[in-house]
Amino acid sequence: MKVVSWNVNGARAVHRKGAWDTFVKRCGDADVIGLQELKATPEQLPEEMGDPAQFNAFFNVPTQKKGYSGVALYVTEEPDRVLTELDVPDTEGRFVAAVYERRKLVIANVYFPNGGGGEERMAYKLDYYDAFLSFIENWRRAGYSVLFMGDVNAAHEPIDLAHPTANEGTPGYNPDVRAWIDEVVRAGYTDTFRHLHPRAATYSYWDLKTRARERDVGWRIDYVFCSNDLLPQLTDAAIHGDIFGSDHCPVSATIAE
Repeated sequence: MKVVSWNVNGARAVHRKGAWDTFVKRCGDADVIGLQELKATPEQLPEEMGDPAQFNAFFNVPTQKKGYSGVALYVTEEPDRVLTELDVPDTEGRFVAAVYERRKLVIANVYFPNGGGGEERMAYKLDYYDAFLSFIENWRRAGYSVLFMGDVNAAHEPIDLAHPTANEGTPGYNPDVRAWIDEVVRAGYTDTFRHLHPRAATYSYWDLKTRARERDVGWRIDYVFCSNDLLPQLTDAAIHGDIFGSDHCPVSATIAE
């Protein structure tokens, strides 16, 4: 099972630039695709994104602030249930999950809050983190395996960003957000890319305003995590830095079935 995650930073813009065609050529063989930051409703998307022929497509979009946030989950195998709510207020369309009861598997796609803009937004980010961890832990206690992907909006370790010292204390690299990823790992989930590439200083996000991608001054804030019971089946994890169109690039993992 190949899983691909991409923060597209505007799905219509990615399509207009031709980047979606490149993505499909490179990653269209995936069994699961999670997109974040759609900035559009399904009805506003080109057909191949809003209703892709080879996938079952599920969306969660903002109910108040239009043209903001939004996530999509494409899966080749139709799930038994689709969930779009966590135990935290969310009008921003940040979460969608597929439940496979026979396979005892939950696949979640999440666009976590950035946390910038003041103490209230950072508090919301941390609450969202906690609500999501509670969600996946509840499923694990019920005997399910878990795969989750998305823009976590946090770099975990110094190797995960080009300038760790200069960015200490920022919304994406402060003790609280790093500690949450520690908690996820302690709870029994593995960062698939870091597991297979322990020393790779490879990034998934670059600030477009400073043309940071040209200098590879980036952050690794996009992840695919798996519950540890799936770890023996993990065969590949990659960051697709040669796919453009967004300030993020796709990341992927492959779990043998």
